[in-house]
Amino acid sequence: MKYRKREEVNYWMSYADLMSAMLMVFALLLTLVILDYKELLEKKEKEIEQVVSVKTEIIKALTEQFKESNMAIEIDQQTGAIRFPGSVLFSSNSSEIAPQGKEFLDAFIPKYLDILLQEKFRDEISSVIIEGHTDNKGSYIYNMRLSQDRAFSVLDYIYSEDSPDFPVKKLSQKYITANGRSFNQPLNNEKGEYDPDKSRRVEFLFRLKDDEAIKAVQELVQE
Repeated sequence: MKYRKREEVNYWMSYADLMSAMLMVFALLLTLVILDYKELLEKKEKEIEQVVSVKTEIIKALTEQFKESNMAIEIDQQTGAIRFPGSVLFSSNSSEIAPQGKEFLDAFIPKYLDILLQEKFRDEISSVIIEGHTDNKGSYIYNMRLSQDRAFSVLDYIYSEDSPDFPVKKLSQKYITANGRSFNQPLNNEKGEYDPDKSRRVEFLFRLKDDEAIKAVQELVQE
């Protein structure tokens, strides 16, 4: 009986030692995972800072370029999107660029693309998007077609023979696209009320290559 009891004690001591060793291994692995995760976050945070710095620099350059112009444009200081009223380019319910609209684009496009696609920025740019937006009069499909036609008309004019030449005109074909958004992104006035005049607009936006990845990391960090 004494011999059997000694065996039982030795068995439980061995089991306890095994569990202790396993806990130590688990703790070590957890520490390594935490350190790797911390290192990854620090790396991604540096990438975020770099991308934000590039975007800030581009927005600053665009603001400086157009701050003294008489163009009816608005620059979003967060995204860098440039908006101007649809009436600058088009008549009501039309996708044909008016003569004054062509003059506007002749002055705007070379300056805008020369800034975005200069050597300092071009490797960071993923795409440049022309977006057409409408008010909410009429059906979704009608306004989608109108907004798409307007965006394409701007794109078509940029590369037409009537449009002036500029240093990055050919290069810009690798970046620039055109989309219609119908009335899906309305704008409000200063009172927070829906503004159909502001909603009828054309926007020029740029995307950086790391925008989507950085957005995902920011969401992960905030969790």
